[in-house]
Amino acid sequence: MKLFTNQTTCLKICGVRSESDARELIRIGVDALGVNFWPKSKRYLDPSEALWLKGLAGEILRVGVFVNEHEGLAFRLFEEGMIDAVQLHGDEEPEVVMEYKKAGIPVIKALGVKNEDDIVRAAGYESDAVLLDAYAPHVFGGTGDTFDWSLANEFKLRNPNTPMILAGGIVPENAVAAIAQAKPDAIDVASGAEISPGVKDFEKVRLLLSACRERL
Repeated sequence: MKLFTNQTTCLKICGVRSESDARELIRIGVDALGVNFWPKSKRYLDPSEALWLKGLAGEILRVGVFVNEHEGLAFRLFEEGMIDAVQLHGDEEPEVVMEYKKAGIPVIKALGVKNEDDIVRAAGYESDAVLLDAYAPHVFGGTGDTFDWSLANEFKLRNPNTPMILAGGIVPENAVAAIAQAKPDAIDVASGAEISPGVKDFEKVRLLLSACRERL
Protein backbone atom coordinates (compact mmCIF):
# COMPACT_ATOMS: atom_id res chain seq x y z
CA MET A 1 0.00 0.00 0.00
CA LYS A 2 1.33 3.40 -0.98
CA LEU A 3 0.56 5.89 1.76
CA PHE A 4 -0.68 9.46 1.26
CA THR A 5 -0.42 9.94 -2.50
CA ASN A 6 -3.19 12.50 -3.07
CA GLN A 7 -2.45 15.62 -5.09
CA THR A 8 -3.57 17.67 -2.10
CA THR A 9 -2.24 17.33 1.44
CA CYS A 10 -3.98 14.48 3.23
CA LEU A 11 -5.48 14.84 6.69
CA LYS A 12 -4.96 12.23 9.39
CA ILE A 13 -6.91 12.66 12.61
CA CYS A 14 -5.27 10.78 15.47
CA GLY A 15 -6.55 9.63 18.85
CA VAL A 16 -9.94 8.44 17.60
CA ARG A 17 -11.77 6.47 20.32
CA SER A 18 -15.30 5.90 19.02
CA GLU A 19 -17.00 4.48 15.97
CA SER A 20 -19.34 7.46 15.77
CA ASP A 21 -16.41 9.88 15.51
CA ALA A 22 -14.74 7.64 12.94
CA ARG A 23 -17.90 7.50 10.83
CA GLU A 24 -18.19 11.27 10.88
CA LEU A 25 -14.55 11.63 9.80
CA ILE A 26 -15.32 9.38 6.85
CA ARG A 27 -18.47 11.30 6.00
CA ILE A 28 -16.70 14.66 5.76
CA GLY A 29 -13.80 13.26 3.74
CA VAL A 30 -10.86 12.81 6.13
CA ASP A 31 -8.19 10.58 4.60
CA ALA A 32 -6.89 8.65 7.61
CA LEU A 33 -7.51 8.07 11.29
CA GLY A 34 -5.19 6.97 14.05
CA VAL A 35 -6.12 4.78 17.00
CA ASN A 36 -3.72 4.79 19.94
CA PHE A 37 -3.01 1.33 21.32
CA TRP A 38 -0.35 2.52 23.78
CA PRO A 39 -1.81 2.01 27.27
CA LYS A 40 -0.15 5.11 28.75
CA SER A 41 -1.75 7.47 26.25
CA LYS A 42 -4.64 9.64 27.38
CA ARG A 43 -6.27 8.66 24.08
CA TYR A 44 -5.71 4.94 24.59
CA LEU A 45 -8.29 2.55 23.22
CA ASP A 46 -8.30 -1.04 24.40
CA PRO A 47 -8.14 -3.34 21.33
CA SER A 48 -11.12 -5.29 22.67
CA GLU A 49 -13.18 -2.09 22.38
CA ALA A 50 -11.98 -1.32 18.86
CA LEU A 51 -13.60 -4.15 16.92
CA TRP A 52 -15.67 -1.57 15.03
CA LEU A 53 -12.51 -0.73 13.08
CA LYS A 54 -13.11 -3.83 10.97
CA GLY A 55 -16.28 -2.27 9.59
CA LEU A 56 -14.36 0.74 8.26
CA ALA A 57 -12.16 -1.30 5.90
CA GLY A 58 -11.80 0.40 2.54
CA GLU A 59 -13.50 3.61 3.70
CA ILE A 60 -10.55 5.34 5.40
CA LEU A 61 -6.91 4.52 6.11
CA ARG A 62 -6.85 2.95 9.59
CA VAL A 63 -3.55 3.48 11.40
CA GLY A 64 -2.68 1.77 14.67
CA VAL A 65 -0.34 3.81 16.89
CA PHE A 66 2.15 1.84 19.01
CA VAL A 67 5.07 2.63 21.34
CA ASN A 68 7.85 0.06 21.79
CA GLU A 69 5.34 -2.75 21.25
CA HIS A 70 6.91 -6.19 21.76
CA GLU A 71 3.91 -8.46 22.30
CA GLY A 72 2.88 -8.93 18.69
CA LEU A 73 -0.27 -6.84 19.09
CA ALA A 74 0.31 -4.78 15.96
CA PHE A 75 0.82 -7.89 13.84
CA ARG A 76 -2.35 -9.45 15.26
CA LEU A 77 -4.52 -6.39 14.67
CA PHE A 78 -3.29 -6.17 11.09
CA GLU A 79 -3.94 -9.86 10.49
CA GLU A 80 -7.44 -9.52 11.97
CA GLY A 81 -8.26 -6.70 9.56
CA MET A 82 -8.55 -3.97 12.16
CA ILE A 83 -5.77 -1.71 10.88
CA ASP A 84 -4.14 -0.96 7.51
CA ALA A 85 -0.81 0.39 8.77
CA VAL A 86 1.24 0.80 11.94
CA GLN A 87 2.67 4.05 13.31
CA LEU A 88 5.68 3.58 15.58
CA HIS A 89 6.12 6.35 18.16
CA GLY A 90 8.75 4.85 20.43
CA ASP A 91 12.46 4.08 20.37
CA GLU A 92 12.12 1.47 17.64
CA GLU A 93 15.27 0.82 15.59
CA PRO A 94 15.29 0.41 11.79
CA GLU A 95 15.36 -3.37 12.26
CA VAL A 96 11.90 -3.22 13.81
CA VAL A 97 10.59 -1.28 10.81
CA MET A 98 11.97 -3.98 8.54
CA GLU A 99 10.15 -6.70 10.51
CA TYR A 100 6.84 -5.05 9.72
CA LYS A 101 7.75 -4.43 6.09
CA LYS A 102 8.76 -8.06 5.63
CA ALA A 103 5.33 -9.04 6.97
CA GLY A 104 3.69 -6.81 4.38
CA ILE A 105 2.54 -4.23 6.90
CA PRO A 106 2.91 -0.55 5.88
CA VAL A 107 4.94 1.36 8.47
CA ILE A 108 4.98 5.01 9.50
CA LYS A 109 7.95 5.88 11.73
CA ALA A 110 7.47 8.91 13.93
CA LEU A 111 10.50 10.92 15.04
CA GLY A 112 11.06 14.09 17.02
CA VAL A 113 12.99 16.79 15.18
CA LYS A 114 15.35 19.32 16.73
CA ASN A 115 18.01 19.73 14.03
CA GLU A 116 19.23 18.51 10.65
CA ASP A 117 20.71 15.33 12.12
CA ASP A 118 17.21 14.15 12.95
CA ILE A 119 15.97 14.35 9.38
CA VAL A 120 19.00 12.37 8.23
CA ARG A 121 18.18 9.77 10.88
CA ALA A 122 14.54 9.69 9.79
CA ALA A 123 15.49 8.79 6.22
CA GLY A 124 17.59 5.91 7.50
CA TYR A 125 14.53 4.01 8.71
CA GLU A 126 13.36 3.37 5.13
CA SER A 127 9.78 3.27 6.40
CA ASP A 128 6.79 3.59 4.08
CA ALA A 129 6.19 7.08 5.47
CA VAL A 130 7.87 9.30 8.05
CA LEU A 131 6.05 11.39 10.63
CA LEU A 132 8.01 14.40 11.87
CA ASP A 133 7.03 15.83 15.25
CA ALA A 134 8.48 18.16 17.87
CA TYR A 135 11.50 16.78 19.70
CA ALA A 136 10.57 15.63 23.20
CA PRO A 137 12.89 12.98 24.67
CA HIS A 138 11.13 10.29 26.71
CA VAL A 139 7.72 11.70 25.75
CA PHE A 140 5.89 9.37 23.39
CA GLY A 141 2.80 9.93 21.31
CA GLY A 142 3.24 13.65 20.60
CA THR A 143 3.37 16.78 22.73
CA GLY A 144 1.18 19.22 20.84
CA ASP A 145 4.17 21.51 20.32
CA THR A 146 5.41 22.82 16.97
CA PHE A 147 8.97 22.67 15.63
CA ASP A 148 10.95 24.34 12.86
CA TRP A 149 8.87 23.45 9.80
CA SER A 150 11.75 24.33 7.47
CA LEU A 151 13.44 21.14 8.68
CA ALA A 152 10.41 19.14 7.55
CA ASN A 153 10.59 20.84 4.18
CA GLU A 154 14.28 19.96 3.98
CA PHE A 155 13.42 16.30 4.61
CA LYS A 156 10.87 16.43 1.78
CA LEU A 157 13.38 17.98 -0.61
CA ARG A 158 15.98 15.33 0.20
CA ASN A 159 13.54 12.40 0.17
CA PRO A 160 10.89 13.19 -2.45
CA ASN A 161 9.78 9.57 -2.74
CA THR A 162 9.10 9.08 0.98
CA PRO A 163 5.71 10.38 2.11
CA MET A 164 6.23 12.90 4.91
CA ILE A 165 3.60 13.55 7.57
CA LEU A 166 3.82 16.76 9.59
CA ALA A 167 2.69 16.68 13.22
CA GLY A 168 3.10 18.75 16.35
CA GLY A 169 0.96 21.69 17.39
CA ILE A 170 -1.06 21.96 14.18
CA VAL A 171 -4.39 23.72 14.70
CA PRO A 172 -6.85 25.33 12.28
CA GLU A 173 -5.20 28.72 12.85
CA ASN A 174 -1.73 27.65 11.66
CA ALA A 175 -2.50 24.75 9.32
CA VAL A 176 -2.27 26.77 6.11
CA ALA A 177 1.11 28.20 7.14
CA ALA A 178 2.40 24.77 8.18
CA ILE A 179 1.41 23.21 4.87
CA ALA A 180 2.82 26.11 2.84
CA GLN A 181 6.18 25.95 4.60
CA ALA A 182 6.71 22.23 5.06
CA LYS A 183 4.95 20.89 1.93
CA PRO A 184 3.90 17.68 3.71
CA ASP A 185 2.07 14.81 2.07
CA ALA A 186 -0.19 14.75 5.12
CA ILE A 187 -0.71 16.50 8.42
CA ASP A 188 -1.44 14.56 11.59
CA VAL A 189 -3.61 16.23 14.22
CA ALA A 190 -4.88 15.06 17.61
CA SER A 191 -5.27 17.82 20.22
CA GLY A 192 -5.76 20.46 17.51
CA ALA A 193 -9.01 18.78 16.46
CA GLU A 194 -10.52 17.99 19.86
CA ILE A 195 -12.97 19.13 22.47
CA SER A 196 -11.15 16.95 25.01
CA PRO A 197 -8.67 14.07 24.64
CA GLY A 198 -10.20 11.57 22.25
CA VAL A 199 -13.39 13.58 21.60
CA LYS A 200 -13.29 15.21 18.18
CA ASP A 201 -14.38 18.75 17.34
CA PHE A 202 -15.75 18.47 13.82
CA GLU A 203 -15.77 22.19 13.15
CA LYS A 204 -12.00 22.15 13.73
CA VAL A 205 -11.71 19.05 11.56
CA ARG A 206 -13.54 20.80 8.72
CA LEU A 207 -11.23 23.82 8.99
CA LEU A 208 -8.18 21.56 8.91
CA LEU A 209 -9.57 19.71 5.91
CA SER A 210 -10.15 23.01 4.13
CA ALA A 211 -6.54 24.03 4.80
CA CYS A 212 -5.34 20.75 3.31
CA ARG A 213 -7.44 21.13 0.21
CA GLU A 214 -6.04 24.60 -0.48
CA ARG A 215 -2.72 23.05 -1.47
CA LEU A 216 -2.52 22.51 -5.22
